[in-house]
Order: sequence, then structure tokens, then C-alpha cells
Amino acid sequence: MLTGFLGSGKTTLLKRLLTDPALAGCAVLINEFGEVGLDHYLLERIDETMVLLQSGCLCCTVRGELSEAIRDLHSKRERGVVPPFDRIVIESTGLADPFPVLSTLKADPVLRHHFKASGVVTTVDVVNADAQLVGYRESVRQVAIADVVVLTKTDISDPAQTELVKEMVRSINPDAPILQSVDGDLAIGILMDPTTLTRSDALQSPGGFYCDEGWVGPTALGHADRIRSFVLVFDGAVDWTTFGVWLTMLLNRHGDRILRVKGILNIEGEEFPVAIHAVQHLVHPPVHMRSWSDREQRSRIVFIVDGIDCSAIEQSFKTFHNIADATPSQEWEPSLV
Repeated sequence: MLTGFLGSGKTTLLKRLLTDPALAGCAVLINEFGEVGLDHYLLERIDETMVLLQSGCLCCTVRGELSEAIRDLHSKRERGVVPPFDRIVIESTGLADPFPVLSTLKADPVLRHHFKASGVVTTVDVVNADAQLVGYRESVRQVAIADVVVLTKTDISDPAQTELVKEMVRSINPDAPILQSVDGDLAIGILMDPTTLTRSDALQSPGGFYCDEGWVGPTALGHADRIRSFVLVFDGAVDWTTFGVWLTMLLNRHGDRILRVKGILNIEGEEFPVAIHAVQHLVHPPVHMRSWSDREQRSRIVFIVDGIDCSAIEQSFKTFHNIADATPSQEWEPSLV
């Protein structure tokens, strides 16, 4: 999914994606062809809603419900009406909360059988980001849910402004890698690479994440009192079934306010860690990793939450798992689940 606030450069990045060989054999769902300007890339027009590009990408406009558009696209692929494709990129509107789009796959049994959510790429306009992140909740949630953040307009921005925006993005989502769209060597393929989107062992920091400490947004950030991140670290192996029940209960009750959960777990009976990743109510399949990134083999879970006290989640986890050494230690509030 490609998202980002109004004017943040989604369309410009999408045009770049559509000409890159890394996306050959990809279907793209967009609002309108005219907004992207694809005429000079066209190979043929299949119908009034679909065009095939020279790069091999298939572009479709979304008319009506997203689920209907994906169903129609899948049906035409199965019937041979359109060329085969192995992934779909969805461009969302600038004022959209990304989660309802992601939840479409989970809510529809047919789509859930044929497709699975991969990741979210969010564009951030460094010229206007400070005002947008302060004034618009949608902008904050788009950054919070991102697997990869792409900074745009850095070529016309003061370097100090770019660094400020990086700090703001990192305060909301400390784990996502931050790229710059104007970089000549920006590898488009990395935006679609599953190892980037699932944060595999090839892209971990020594501690297992891009952040090993919790973050709270700067005081200038209008949502700093609500949207924050923290890291839960604990020793000892975890029972996978118990953890699954706990996470399911937590997200079932508070998923709207738990924007992201990403972690590596030391699971009983597993030699190497298991990576987990959830976006609000949507839980991605676990990833069995090839090695530990440190000798301690400690479990770490990063949470990005909206209006939930981290101590309540900590206490809930410790109570449910009968663990006494999770960190950070705080004065605890009643359990959330």
C-alpha cells in the first residue's frame, strides 16, 4: 500500500515505481489514470478501467468499493483477460487512514484466501510535514503504520528542516527505515522487498530493532500526548499459544488504538527467533528468522499506541505470561485484557 498526506508526492513516486523493472508483473489500483499521467507509458488499453504499461504493470482505476476492484482484478487474471501479476499496489487517498484499506483483505473471505497484506510505504513532504503532523491526525497515523517512510521534496528543503522531519517521523515510528525520494540511487525494489517490509534479520540493528528505547513525540507535536512508542524487553522463552491468545485478546479489544506491534520472540522449542507484526486488528503471518542478532536472545516487542498507557500493556503481558522481568518497569495500572 502506498499512502501519504495530500501533496506529499505519492503520485510522483508511483510514476517512478511504474517505470522500474522491479515492479514488472505488478497490478496497481489508483483513483484516476489522469492524476498519474500514464499516456506515454501505455502499451494498450484493455477497457475503460484498465491499461497495460510498457513496463508490464497493469493499472486499474478504483470505481466503487476496493474489495470489488480487487475481486474483479483477480477474476480477470484467472480468466486470462489480463496478464498474470503477482502483487497489487494500492494508492490511497491523502486523507485516508490506512488501516481500513488493509482490513479489507482480512474482512473478505474470498480476498483473504487469494491475497495477503504485505506492507505500507508512506510518503512525507518535508516542506510541510511539521504542520501536517501537528494539525492532522490522519498524517500521524499514516506515518505510524508505515513499514517504510519515503521523504519527498528534500531537494527544495533546508537541510535543518529535513533533519527536523526525520526526528518527528522517528518519534512516531522509530522502527521504519527512512529513505529520500530524490536520491539517485534509491532502489525502488527495496520498497516492495518482503525482507524490508517484515524487518527480517538482514535489516536489524544489533538490538533487534531500529530503536531499542521507547520514544515519545516532541512537545511541538500536537498528538504527542496520545501517539507514542515503547519497547517491551524480557528474558526467557515464551509459549507461542499463550502469546497468540494474549495478542488476539489485546488487539480484539484495543486494536483501534494499538497502531503497530512488531517484535522478535524467543519461542519455546524454537532455535531461532520468530518475528511478529500487527497493524491494529490485522496480524501478519509470523516469520521464522535464520539467526539471532545478539547473544542475549531476549524478546523485544515494539508498540506504537494511540492514547494507551504503556504500563497497562506491560502489566497485561506479565500477568498473562507470569513473567516478572519484563522492562521497562513502571507503576502499573489495571490490566488491559
